[in-house]
Amino acid sequence: MRVLRFGLVAVTCCGALVLAGCPDKPAAAPDSGVVEAPQVPAEPPPTRFSLSYQAPAAKPSAGPDTGSGTTGAALADSGTPAANPGTAQVALSDVSLAPDEESVIEPTTLLELRTTRLLKNYRVRLFDEADRAMISDDAVEETDNGLVYRIQLPQPLKTGFKYTLVVDAQTGTGFTDALGRDVDEFRQTLQIAGEKEKPTPPAKQTGKKKRR
Repeated sequence: MRVLRFGLVAVTCCGALVLAGCPDKPAAAPDSGVVEAPQVPAEPPPTRFSLSYQAPAAKPSAGPDTGSGTTGAALADSGTPAANPGTAQVALSDVSLAPDEESVIEPTTLLELRTTRLLKNYRVRLFDEADRAMISDDAVEETDNGLVYRIQLPQPLKTGFKYTLVVDAQTGTGFTDALGRDVDEFRQTLQIAGEKEKPTPPAKQTGKKKRR
């Protein structure tokens, strides 16, 4: 009887040791047979245009007060000329772009066109109602954020008249952005606020015709 009890105790102890020594089962590993598809990089947004103009009330910002009464043309302490007043920052008003409609703006001598990326093989022109290209002094600035194209006109645009700003290809039939993507032609009609100016009548001759 003692032998039987001793055997039961031994078996019980061995079973406890086995259970205590068994490590936990490892967590199930993910199925290595499923391969995740690589993420396709998002396509950059298309190149966009924005337009602004200098309203009649806006004036170029004055340079720092040097105490001598001069502003933009003043000399800096280093002896180098300050920035040209014509390139000083000016207050601009945004133009609401609508390719199929006219945008109404005040008479101005400065238009500023911006793009979200640089352009290649392009040209910018401003036309009057007779489809004649306007004479202007243009300046181009290339930045990391795109293109800045300024059109400086010798005279304010006439009230009541319409003008069309066009960006198209310099050569060939198309132009591209810095990524090599085709860019659609940009065309926006500008209606100058106010009554249409009447043409100046020819001067009357005051001298009398001599009799023969």
